[in-house]
Amino acid sequence: MTHFHRWKNASAALMAMAITTGAIAPMFAPTPASAQLLRGQNGQYNQYNRSISIPSGVTIPITYEKDRIVVTPDETTSLTVRVARNIIDRSGNVLIPEGSEIIGQIEPARNSDRGVRFVARELVLNDGNRISINATSRVNNRREKIKKGASTDRILTDAAIGAGAATAISLLTGNRRVEVLEPIGGAAAGALASTLLRRKEADVIVIQPRSGELDVTLRSNLLLSRSYY
Repeated sequence: MTHFHRWKNASAALMAMAITTGAIAPMFAPTPASAQLLRGQNGQYNQYNRSISIPSGVTIPITYEKDRIVVTPDETTSLTVRVARNIIDRSGNVLIPEGSEIIGQIEPARNSDRGVRFVARELVLNDGNRISINATSRVNNRREKIKKGASTDRILTDAAIGAGAATAISLLTGNRRVEVLEPIGGAAAGALASTLLRRKEADVIVIQPRSGELDVTLRSNLLLSRSYY
């Protein structure tokens, strides 16, 4: 679980600039992000030596091309999404442009929560710059049952399907016209197929990107060079 870190002292707070999302930055935001200006070696802030550190706890809105993503609770699948809106500071400077890619994977939650989450690994800005990012979505555990012989039209409409979920849908319903996401490790799908041969139903998890279920929260500071925006 993520949380907002407080600035440790007043001097750090004086250096902070509010960050928000959207075309125009409001003077005050309900849950503003913040950034730190780092002084260059010559003691000046300029285009060539200024960096912005977006702190952990900041949430980045995400968009995806499909209405839903369907995976099994135990599978891991790679996923590339995009930043939904400009991340800007209070002066209107764009820190992370809308449309920038975030590369990561959907994987099972590794704590007491039963479900899956999106884990972001790399931010690709519109100019091609690549930056490591440590961020995750909240855990999603919205389940649907796939039953033998049942229709899956509602689940599959405008959906991207993980390899494990595609295996379950194909074996139980006979529907093989499924758009499959790239799996990470194919053994899970094979094991699932063996299990499904002995069962008549399987659980899948449905993620709805348009409801903010892929939005990621930084788990560590994200450092951006001034030249990136």
